[in-house]
Amino acid sequence: MKKWIYVCLFALLMLPGNGHAIEIVDAAITSAIHERSPVDSLNTVKKPVEQLFCFTHVIGAEEDTWITHVWYHEGKEMARVRLPVSSSNWRTWSSKKILPQWDGQWQVHILDAQDQAKLIVPFMVE
Repeated sequence: MKKWIYVCLFALLMLPGNGHAIEIVDAAITSAIHERSPVDSLNTVKKPVEQLFCFTHVIGAEEDTWITHVWYHEGKEMARVRLPVSSSNWRTWSSKKILPQWDGQWQVHILDAQDQAKLIVPFMVE
């Protein structure tokens, strides 16, 4: 029985993405991206705003993988964007159009390839 458990554990560890933990070293809500970097880091966004970006700097990927940005407004999922991560030092971002009536609490959940939350980035639109 123990041998079977070890075989199953080994098989799980060999699945793509397992054992190759990524780390989010920087994340920001920003009004723009310039030269693959955020131009600002916003906690509160004054209206009117047309579009925002969620910038993410990922390290530690030992093989091609992805992260997912899930944009929430007042607890409701508004967008889900899957982004490739293709090196051990990778910068990426997603964007979200913001309608005038969408003020209030926002969050972007940054998920790894196994849909595990690595970081939550909160911000307010007012």
